[in-house]
Amino acid sequence: MASAHVAGTTAQRPDTDGTAGSHGRARDWAEIQERMLVPLYQAVYERLEVGPATSVLSLGCRSGLALLLAEERGAQVSGQEPEAELRELAEGRGLRVLSESAGGGRGTGRLTRSAYGIPRAAHSLVTVFEQLPYVRDPAALVAEAAGLTLQGGHLVLASWGPAERCESAGALDVARRLSVRSRAYAPFALGGPGGLEQLLSGAGLRPAGSGRVNCPFAYPDPESAVRGMLSTGLFDSAVEDSGPTLVRKELEEALHPYVRPDGSVRMVNLFRYVVAEQPH
Repeated sequence: MASAHVAGTTAQRPDTDGTAGSHGRARDWAEIQERMLVPLYQAVYERLEVGPATSVLSLGCRSGLALLLAEERGAQVSGQEPEAELRELAEGRGLRVLSESAGGGRGTGRLTRSAYGIPRAAHSLVTVFEQLPYVRDPAALVAEAAGLTLQGGHLVLASWGPAERCESAGALDVARRLSVRSRAYAPFALGGPGGLEQLLSGAGLRPAGSGRVNCPFAYPDPESAVRGMLSTGLFDSAVEDSGPTLVRKELEEALHPYVRPDGSVRMVNLFRYVVAEQPH
């Protein structure tokens, strides 16, 4: 079984620019950023008592750390990730991670079981930890996720909390300011009261609780912080529209208030999750 040990995962690779390409960005996600959401993953798994009797499907699983943590609890795990480089990293960890249906892309979240061979028709736990800020139609994604959840099973949705409770909000605002195209950008849109719950209302699911989790974003230095934030994918449009140099400069300025005397960077962010049950 692959290990989900996350301490000391930040790698110092000054020759890799986090904006230079998708492979570099995927590595930065796996080596720097993904561990920041471990408190969220663990809180959900503890609440739902994930263990050997659980079949977990993670939609938008990226390089698979959330799946590794579930696997360490004894769960059967599989994932879906549209970005080939992230999927490759997850598969390198021994995880079964599938693509989206043809023509899907990160914008739809559409999964085709027959085409990609998901080993089960439904799962006792389906999670959407990180994909909601990227999809064009979150309600459609939730409906598909509900269809992959066993009767009596659970679907978990997560998002950033309110902007005022997230110290990374200023850094994320760089993405909005430097994206000149008229497109929706709202990572905090679902963070307010009822935001996630509203997505569940049309999917025929029964509300089964919610929670809030503090997820500190901690980096050894500003360079790692910039690379980690860029690896989220939330800055892609800004990089395309305004160029990587300006985006990095603005990010460095936004992160400056959170640089500590020892040179490390730390921002505390609140994440929300909701649990829904698939009725029998």
